[in-house]
Amino acid sequence: MQRRDLLTLLAAAAAGGLPARGALAQGQPVRLLVGATPGGGTDLVARALAQEMTRTLGRQVIVENRPGAAGNIAAQATATASPDGSTLLLSYTSHAINASLYPSLPFDPVKDFTPLFGVASAPAVLVARPDLPAKDLPELIALAKSRPGKLNIAIAGIGGANHLAGEMLKRSAGIDIASIPYKGTGPALADTMSGQIDLTFSGMASAQELLKGGRLKALGVSSGKRLPLYPQIPAIAETLPGFEYSAWYGLFGPAKMPAALVAQYAQAAREALDAPAVRQRLASESLVALNLPPAEFDRFVRSEIVRWGKVVAATGAKPE
Repeated sequence: MQRRDLLTLLAAAAAGGLPARGALAQGQPVRLLVGATPGGGTDLVARALAQEMTRTLGRQVIVENRPGAAGNIAAQATATASPDGSTLLLSYTSHAINASLYPSLPFDPVKDFTPLFGVASAPAVLVARPDLPAKDLPELIALAKSRPGKLNIAIAGIGGANHLAGEMLKRSAGIDIASIPYKGTGPALADTMSGQIDLTFSGMASAQELLKGGRLKALGVSSGKRLPLYPQIPAIAETLPGFEYSAWYGLFGPAKMPAALVAQYAQAAREALDAPAVRQRLASESLVALNLPPAEFDRFVRSEIVRWGKVVAATGAKPE
C-alpha cells in the first residue's frame, strides 16, 4: 500500500468510512502481543511503538507479553482474535522461520494474519572470547580449519535468527564448530567473556558495551554492509559474499482486518517511527528502520518465509 492509498483510506475513515462490523469501538484499548519476555529486543521495540501509537490513535495501546514456543503462543492468540483492531502482534524473524522449522503449526503465518507495517531490522554481531587467537573472520576460519570440531559457538535460542546465522556461517565457510545451546543471550555472552565459549552471535545492543570494554571482540556483523555506527567492524559478507542474516520486527493483525483499520494502524506505526524518541531508541539498540507499508511488508514476509525455509532445510535445524 502506497502513501497515497493510506491517505485515501484515512480520509474515508475520518468521514465515517470505517465499517460498522469489525471496527474497533471508540476508546477501546488495543492489546499489542509480544511473543517474548519483558526487557528483550522485541519487548523494547513494542513498548516504544505502543507509547507513540497511543498518542496517534487516541486510545491506549497496551503491551502484553506472551512468551514461549519461539513466538508461536502470541502468534496463535493473534490469529484467532477478532479482526476489529483490538489485538495486534509485534512479531520478529521467527514468524518466518517457524513456517518451516515447525512441522505443524496451529495457524498459517500468511493466511491467518494481516501484515500492517515492517518496523525495523536488527543485524547481529559475531563476537569471540577476548583471548581467541583470531582477530578477524579470515583468521577464525583458518583457526577452525586447523582445529576441526574443537571450537564452539553458543546458540541463544534454538531455531532463532542468530542460531541459523551461526549454522550458515559454518556451512558457508566450510568449518566444523560445535553448537552449544543456551537459554538466552545473557548467559551465552557471560560464558563467552569468561572463555568457556569461543563464539556467539548477539544483537549489537547486548554486546556493544562489552565490546567497548574489551570483554569481547567483534569479528563481523551479519548485515550485508558495515553498520554506520560501527564502521570498524567488517561485514561477514566481505569474507563470505552473500552472507546476510539479520533479524527483523514487524506489526501484524489478524486476517480480514478492514482496509481502513489497516491504513490507520500503518499510518500510526509510520508516525511512531518518525518520532524522535523512537528514532533515538532504535539507534541506541543498533536497529535499522524498515518503514515497510502493508503491501511491501506482505511481500517481504512471504519472501522471508521462502528464504529462511531454505536455511532450515540446509542446516537441518530443529525446534527445542
